[in-house]
Amino acid sequence: MPHSFVLTGGGTGGHVFPALAVARVLKERGHRLLFIGTQAGMESRLVPDAGFDIQFVRSGGLNRVGLTTQIRSIAQLPGGIAAAWSLLRKFSAEAVFSMGGYVAGPVMLAAALAGIPLVVMEPNSVPGFANRKMANRVYRALLGFENTRRWFPNDRAEVTGLPVRPEFFKLTHKTSDQFRILITGGSRGARTLNRASKESWPYFRSSQLPVRLVHQTGTAEHEALAREFSFAGVAGEVVPFIKDMAEAFSNADVVVGRAGAGGVNEIAAGGMASILVPLPFAADDHQKENAKTLVSAAAARMVLDGEMSGERLFHEIEDLVHKPETLAAMRQKVRQFAHPGAAERAAIVLEEAAQSRRR
Repeated sequence: MPHSFVLTGGGTGGHVFPALAVARVLKERGHRLLFIGTQAGMESRLVPDAGFDIQFVRSGGLNRVGLTTQIRSIAQLPGGIAAAWSLLRKFSAEAVFSMGGYVAGPVMLAAALAGIPLVVMEPNSVPGFANRKMANRVYRALLGFENTRRWFPNDRAEVTGLPVRPEFFKLTHKTSDQFRILITGGSRGARTLNRASKESWPYFRSSQLPVRLVHQTGTAEHEALAREFSFAGVAGEVVPFIKDMAEAFSNADVVVGRAGAGGVNEIAAGGMASILVPLPFAADDHQKENAKTLVSAAAARMVLDGEMSGERLFHEIEDLVHKPETLAAMRQKVRQFAHPGAAERAAIVLEEAAQSRRR
């Protein structure tokens, strides 16, 4: 029997893409779906492009934002809750799925007030602000890391991981005579990684290490970096965006990147060795905590943003070139954090939640 589900979460692709993965599974299972988001977030474009209906409420951040933004967000909150409550009632929502982000707060509060079961997915080691505040009201918390259980009632939490495209679980690592480095700061790039990469080129050229560097810069700095790289004397390429990241993983020996939940889960699914450089401005420093979780299992290395330079990047790579056994161990150990079927499990939990409401 079909159910009616509301999904929420937005602001960034890291919130929206996993929610879309769950939505696709629910659609295949014959359920009715509605997204609730904000017009300012990426969900306003990504959700309609994926073929799903979306309605909008007003919402803003409360955590790690300026006082003016906090005041404005607090003022918007009652209206956002009322609008979300009205949408839930009109859609006859039987359960709500939240990926977090600014919009999640009003929708989660509205669901709690309406007595609608709430399923949250928390992929980071430290939960987001809204999930922490609603931890005792959830029907189920689907987690990315075992150590996140401490934030939720134990009997309502389970580790499922974050939905990751199947291609990452099926990677075949291609061999090469060169040591292949993939640097990615995400789709928009990362200034720290762009700078460190540029500064490292003279070190790699002078060392004559047999390396090949592929660097996703983002569009803003691509043209200047690509022009300078053409004279760097280092094998590889500098590109603004990599469309098929799974294929790029298969052609890499090590990934240098941020430690957001999406990237960490892709690294785990692909069994990749990595050097993680956490974004220092991430809410609650969650990227650092994500990286520390992998580092504590000897599944990755971490360099803090303020310590990452061209020289440091070169020495980290140089060390790994000469320690193939360390690379092999990292690849093996990181797979313990891979969880195939996360979207399918979320769909099953939502169905259970809806059935419990009907009863």
